[in-house]
Amino acid sequence: MADGTTPINSLKGKVSEAEWQARVDLAALYRLVALHGWDDMIFTHISARIPGPDHHFLINPYGMFFGEMTASCLVKVDLDGNIVDKTPYFINPAGFTIHSAIHAAREDAHFVMHLHSDQGVAVSAHKEGLLPLTQHALIVLPQLAYHDYEGIALNLDERERLVADLGPTKKLMMLRNHGTLSVGGNAAECWLGMFFLERACAQQVMALSVGRDNVLLAPEAAQEEVRRQTGMGMGMIGGLAWPGALRQLDRALPGYAE
Repeated sequence: MADGTTPINSLKGKVSEAEWQARVDLAALYRLVALHGWDDMIFTHISARIPGPDHHFLINPYGMFFGEMTASCLVKVDLDGNIVDKTPYFINPAGFTIHSAIHAAREDAHFVMHLHSDQGVAVSAHKEGLLPLTQHALIVLPQLAYHDYEGIALNLDERERLVADLGPTKKLMMLRNHGTLSVGGNAAECWLGMFFLERACAQQVMALSVGRDNVLLAPEAAQEEVRRQTGMGMGMIGGLAWPGALRQLDRALPGYAE
């Protein structure tokens, strides 16, 4: 291929319809992250569970940039990290640690996204974490969990602590000194959760440029009202935003569904 990546024959028609759709949605998530400038070369990861009894999931081939990801190049692995189908690629061990933990523990975790954006990492290193400064933050905060930094995620015993910190229902996580994480029942929910979290982090970094004493925290009553108003989570509005996100990709970074 002209971009220097290993050629991959299209898998369309060679896998189940459910797996193909998961592949297309996951490739779209990778390219959306690249389009928004939230990628970190090859060093973060997004995964999707393949529907069915085998508990297989898809993750990026280690070495490809997010903007060149396609449905066919994604690597299928099991919960023990074994590559299921033949591929010229291998996977990021740190990615396997984080994603296998969440896919194994949470039945609702069909898509899992982990990023190292500048603003997400900056807020993850902030002692107070995400502050109730903006509407985006208020929408995020009821769904946000925290996990303390333990080093590069290569030690499999960290999985138990990561899952415990995420809990049974939270959909977003701040990995301290590390980055951000979003869980979704579908690609749309995963994307919208991360979109709001990353926007909230960027807004906080900008607001704190004037100093901590010069920012206005949202009133407690308003925080509680937003918690009530957003109790259903990101699922419904994610479905409204997702088609537009795909159209944006078709204009700016076409080719993900190959």
